[in-house]
Amino acid sequence: MISARNITLAYGKRVLFDEVNINFVKGNCYGVIGANGAGKSTFLKILSGEIEPNKGTVEITPGERMAVLKQNQFEFDNCTVLNTVLMGHKRLWDVMHERDAIYAKADFTEEDGMKAGELEAEFGEMGGYEAESNAASFLNSLGVKDELHQSLMSEIPSNFKVRVLLAQALFGNPDILLLDEPTNGLDIETIGWLENFLADYENIVLVVSHDRHFLDTVCTHVADVDRAKIKVFTGNYTFWYESSQLMSRQISDKNKKNEEKRQALLDFIARFSANASKSKQATSRKKALEKLTIEEIEPSNRKYPGIIFQPLREVGNQILNVEKLSKSVDGRKLFDQVSFSVNKGEKIAFLSKDPLAVTSFFEIISENAQADSGKYEWGTTITKAYLPQENSEFFTEGLTLMEWLRQYVPPHVTDADEPFLRGFLGKMLFSGDDIQKKTNVLSGGEKVRCMVSRMMLQNPNLIILDQPTNHLDLESIQSFNEGCQVFPGIVLITSHDHTFMQTVANRIIELTPKGIIDRLMTFDEYMEDARVKELRAEMYN
Repeated sequence: MISARNITLAYGKRVLFDEVNINFVKGNCYGVIGANGAGKSTFLKILSGEIEPNKGTVEITPGERMAVLKQNQFEFDNCTVLNTVLMGHKRLWDVMHERDAIYAKADFTEEDGMKAGELEAEFGEMGGYEAESNAASFLNSLGVKDELHQSLMSEIPSNFKVRVLLAQALFGNPDILLLDEPTNGLDIETIGWLENFLADYENIVLVVSHDRHFLDTVCTHVADVDRAKIKVFTGNYTFWYESSQLMSRQISDKNKKNEEKRQALLDFIARFSANASKSKQATSRKKALEKLTIEEIEPSNRKYPGIIFQPLREVGNQILNVEKLSKSVDGRKLFDQVSFSVNKGEKIAFLSKDPLAVTSFFEIISENAQADSGKYEWGTTITKAYLPQENSEFFTEGLTLMEWLRQYVPPHVTDADEPFLRGFLGKMLFSGDDIQKKTNVLSGGEKVRCMVSRMMLQNPNLIILDQPTNHLDLESIQSFNEGCQVFPGIVLITSHDHTFMQTVANRIIELTPKGIIDRLMTFDEYMEDARVKELRAEMYN
């Protein structure tokens, strides 16, 4: 078990934690959630000892080992990939080196022999004789192949460094595992492997992530960081979100009788208990939910932005035709001979194993880049709005938010006065004096929210979204997701967010160096389809 006792931390007048008391117990996986800046990552650093709180202590059951996902990609640059993983189990690594140093002695004594024997016994108890093969297995599972295992960390690409550091944290079955954004830099298949691994993990896991599908798959509990406190709730992220929203509605519904409200909540808990039986953590999650009482359900204090796209007109029959579009970069073919048409009612998820492929495709059809060959044509009824992955060019001048948004008022809006523009900024949680904030000091998340305000202002009937969840907190992601689900127009999207792709898209197009795979199905159906798996193997080989 790991416990936080009276943890208090403040930076000047800003109080992150105030007398936090919380226990984390074996067999549970806790998703640590909270708005950007609430202190999620800071709390993990307090638990690991990296940050000292102003007051309070962290207590760990004696003899238990903690592992932390390292964030510094350069820390192990002078070590081989395999050794970096082995160093995740510090005691095992120390014993290995102490034992080897004794064996290397020229004047090996009887005392040295006794000590070496003790170290060999400890080494064996810790699984030392299987350590290298286990470390290699973790690396391979995370997509770091054998030929890289003896390379120096400084010699491998940054996206592989992230995977090596994740393998380091997982190695050796730690009793307490702290993971801050572990899915960053992972592809869909590798995230799936990690989900399965953690869902079956029997020790304590605390994870910070903005990936709702990941949190839903692995978490038995949610640790909500809000208003300088942390509260633990039973269930995964979706259970926490839907139950808190239900409780909010129940509180506001003054006409319903208490017994009706209570029964609705009990039915809700029962439904989620039944769903939990399908999960990897069926036993622990189902038992936890069955023990849950409605008194444990509380309304969320979070503020959710209002992301609502309202088209001025319906799309016509001609939407987008793409014909034999190809693009290469530095001799690398991103996609080739791409041809398809978009139809009414479609919300299309775009995939590629090369993330630059989809970004380049979106830039081309948004008229910001040129294809090597081929053409595309937009229908005359289409009003499109584009959320690019890289938005720095939009924020080079030090304008106020009001001045910034005013630049993008479309011709059909004839009365864009301050209250009108303030309404769009307010929907994205910029209120009061926020509108006088300069755009050149905005955080990454604030810039994305500005860009979404700009999109809503266009009244589009087609939206193009390149990694829309980047830099956003869970509240904004949830609202964005729901806004796209109810949007009556066309959506073209690519995202690392599994839930976003699954709940929005009804068609999947994968761009490959040998053409496209195009299927009318959901994201999950696509990823599980046997024929699609065969095609993907062919297209990328």
